[in-house]
Amino acid sequence: MRVAAADSQDVFAGFGLPGAPGGAAFWAAVGAPSSVPAEGGGWVTLFLWRGSSPVTIEFESWSDPVALRRWEDTDCWYAEVRMPERLRVTYRFVAGDDAHADPFNPAGAGGERSIAATPDAPEQPHWPILGADAVLPLPRTRVRWASERLGGRRTVRVHPAGGGGPVVLLLDGDDWLHLHPAVTAFDSAVAAGDMPPVTLVFLPAKDRAAEFTCRPELWKAVRDELLPLVAESGVPADPERLVVAGQSLGGLSAVYAALEFPELVSRVACQSGSFWWTPGALRAADPLGGSVGGVIAERLRGGVDLSGLRVAFDVGEHEERMLPHCEVIEGLVERAGAAVRVSRSASGHDRVGWRHALLRDVGWALRA
Repeated sequence: MRVAAADSQDVFAGFGLPGAPGGAAFWAAVGAPSSVPAEGGGWVTLFLWRGSSPVTIEFESWSDPVALRRWEDTDCWYAEVRMPERLRVTYRFVAGDDAHADPFNPAGAGGERSIAATPDAPEQPHWPILGADAVLPLPRTRVRWASERLGGRRTVRVHPAGGGGPVVLLLDGDDWLHLHPAVTAFDSAVAAGDMPPVTLVFLPAKDRAAEFTCRPELWKAVRDELLPLVAESGVPADPERLVVAGQSLGGLSAVYAALEFPELVSRVACQSGSFWWTPGALRAADPLGGSVGGVIAERLRGGVDLSGLRVAFDVGEHEERMLPHCEVIEGLVERAGAAVRVSRSASGHDRVGWRHALLRDVGWALRA
């Protein structure tokens, strides 16, 4: 998105900021990025940085980087960014080789990232607002997994939300531990009655491109190695009602597991699944430019009975190139007999947009 031109102090007054830019009253009033309606629809959002050196905003998947402009001879750097309706996005400031969260924004996502949302973006109940420097709660139970099938060692955290119940396997588990407070959010959702008690299993990835593409080794290892370790951990867990939750390549892997390991995976929460994937796609100049739906669509067209599957699909409504791939898979899975739920999040390809769908869709998957 482009930075809008600003020729007078009026640009800041239009966002409710008092005083001269760079002055004490001005900085005292600065908070999270604020938005005003844009001519023709959408929003203009003001981002501010205080410093002496040039700085750029980097957005997660949604926009090209945006360079901030300096206001006259002050320490005030600013950008007016045109945003569409309904957008929640992760961003960070980059100055030289250093990346920073927004020091004025209380909503963080890990040590270097902040979260901005347009005024019409839906609420995300159960997800607390935490600063970028917040230390997120970690489950007390740790499973040390030395996988013979996958190789290497990894630490898998296990958390009984509401006392424990059906296993919810969270792919890319470290992101849900350290960037977004899934422990807190699931605890809140269970307490509110939005889902039954569950046992969260946070599965970290060592090599996403190898583990989350359409290969059976991961799911044989989950079945034969990881789930028995969870059963021995002392945490109440019901692997017979397993829900697999995955995003991007993790979403691809979750649906692949439901196709190839139906005795293991019959409930899936998939956000922005990478259904463009084919062997070699990651090495292509345009990974999303191949056959629509990739190998999963080819597999589904070959004939498969999914009458025992419940799968919730979600994708960011601003992921324009992802939408055709996701839409074809949604239709093919439903025609194969699965119970399907389809929704669109107010985001791009961004975990901050997936997190509300994660809670809602895990709850939906466990209703049967």
